[in-house]
Amino acid sequence: MEDAKKNKAAAELGRLGGQKTAERGPEYYAEIQAKRQVRAGGRPKNPPKAAFEGEISIGEIKIACAVLEDGTRLLTQTDFMQALGRTPRAMGLRDREAFEQVPPILRGKSLQPFISEDLLSASEILKFQTLKGNLASGYRADILPQVCDVFLKAREQDQLPSNQQHIAKQCEILVRGLAQLGIIALVDEATGYQEVRDRRALQAILDAYLQKEFAAWAKRFPDEFYEQMFRLRGWQWRGMKINRPQIVGKFTNDLVYERLAPGILKELEERNPKVSKGERQTRHHQWLTEDVGHPALAQHLYGLIGFMRASDDWEQFYHLIQKAYPKKGSTLLLPMPEPKQ
Repeated sequence: MEDAKKNKAAAELGRLGGQKTAERGPEYYAEIQAKRQVRAGGRPKNPPKAAFEGEISIGEIKIACAVLEDGTRLLTQTDFMQALGRTPRAMGLRDREAFEQVPPILRGKSLQPFISEDLLSASEILKFQTLKGNLASGYRADILPQVCDVFLKAREQDQLPSNQQHIAKQCEILVRGLAQLGIIALVDEATGYQEVRDRRALQAILDAYLQKEFAAWAKRFPDEFYEQMFRLRGWQWRGMKINRPQIVGKFTNDLVYERLAPGILKELEERNPKVSKGERQTRHHQWLTEDVGHPALAQHLYGLIGFMRASDDWEQFYHLIQKAYPKKGSTLLLPMPEPKQ
């Protein structure tokens, strides 16, 4: 009776796997197969190069990893499969054509109903050149949790054969470890790419906020911003045509540019340096982009003015700003002294 139940379950599983294959259609598999032509074609021409290499640890499991020059994070094919408890040449599908269309990490009839099209597409083997110049193969690092999920779902549905139960146990270990650490963070830390990643992320912010050349001057700071600043400082307000104390510029940098976006003030000072008599050729805001920089500036200024209106003195206002608009890269609520005159 038990054998009959197993045979029936196996037949149903085979039907589901065949149905999934039919739903995807030959065109889909042909497209996936085209992406894997490199696999049997020897060394590809101009393979992508690794810029960083390292090894991640998930419990007692060690996996060699790399970050390519375009930022793609990879786990080496052999270590990826061994981490799952699979051999690099894992077999499972008897149909040779179908076998070639499924990557080694996902081969096995019991797995097919649980593999999404996105995962199948993302799990292609990627050839790359190591730092030593050797050719290596790897998988995208971010699919590791998804591959584990396939095995765990198959086991949950009682569809995982006995010879793959150990893989599900390995997947449990990996998933628990990744839940605490995160695969991308692990790879970036192991390879040293995190510092470059942070610099690139900062550069992306600067590119969005700042333009390469300064634009013609246009009024960006409302008069009320300075009028309220004078009120809170206890200074006499005599209008915008009267030269303002030099400390006003320091306050402006502190309240606006240091809190607008990370690295903005430093970049502005490099692009717009002081020239004769300590003055700058242009105003900082002339370097802001129309689509991101200026709207962000306007929103920030009106937020500041709102807090100015609600404050009785500079100390109260500055305390509120420290909470609402902490300097980018500074610690929230950390007491910070105001600029000295």
